[in-house]
Amino acid sequence: MSENDNIARQSDEVEALSAIYGDEWCIVDASSQIYCICITDIKEAPKWTLNLQVHMPPDYPLQSPPEYQINAAWLRGLERTNLENKLSQIYCENIGEDLIFLWVEAVREFLQDKSDRDMVQNNNSAIGRIVVQSVETEEDEDGFDPSVLGDLSYLTIDHRQQSSQSVSCPEIFHGETLTDRRSTFQAHLAHVTDKTQIQTVMNKLLENKKIANATHNMFAYRILTDSGVVYQGCDDDGETHAGSRMLHLLQIMDADNVIVIVSRWYGGIHLGSDRFKHINNCTRLILETNGFQRDKDEKRGLKSGKKAR
Repeated sequence: MSENDNIARQSDEVEALSAIYGDEWCIVDASSQIYCICITDIKEAPKWTLNLQVHMPPDYPLQSPPEYQINAAWLRGLERTNLENKLSQIYCENIGEDLIFLWVEAVREFLQDKSDRDMVQNNNSAIGRIVVQSVETEEDEDGFDPSVLGDLSYLTIDHRQQSSQSVSCPEIFHGETLTDRRSTFQAHLAHVTDKTQIQTVMNKLLENKKIANATHNMFAYRILTDSGVVYQGCDDDGETHAGSRMLHLLQIMDADNVIVIVSRWYGGIHLGSDRFKHINNCTRLILETNGFQRDKDEKRGLKSGKKAR
């Protein structure tokens, strides 16, 4: 069997998975064969949710299994080990076969069994997006000091909270994806003039299942009022100081009345301080693309032709 046979098998499997799971199946990076799927114990009001990210290496399925990353803040210790052992067992019993459907259904069965066994009501795991703390260490960080930011708010968006119907959502612009060692980054930007729009923008953005399934969705914003008061804030979403670094960049570029969100889909390989370079580069690029310039003598805002609803 040749590499072309693997490529053809992968293409057929992706097409089948997309047809079976619909919007639950997300393409993270098609060129790198990275995908993710949100798996729940039941379709209505799920109690347990798990995001499974998979990477199809060139020699899958004939010579090797897919590589996977399980994203679930609640899955630890023996439970995680048992699930990983189950996935390994399925591979050993099906070497050379298409595995991802078998893995997804095994994870779903695992979640259903857990739900049946668990008699304790835990609404924190039942609803909403769980913040996943970064698994990367801080050894390779560059010593960023958040105290340089001045007065700010550290926000944690409640993804269960509905936006007020009277607050319209501004148009959201999306940057190009950047992939390094199977981690993928993408920036998003919206023009905001009031703090109430922050929740609205985040709720709208997380309606996209691919973005909602990201390991981290860190953001920063700055709002300049008519009276000259600046409101600014950020959220790391589990990626330590990432939101603070983004806010620092907004300050350096003198970018006002804007929120920038950077999504990261962790690929299982630690990037060290490079992850912050990618987050900053994505932030800078989407700001420049949408008319926010470095020169503080120039007017700040969206380019002509860009519209905010």
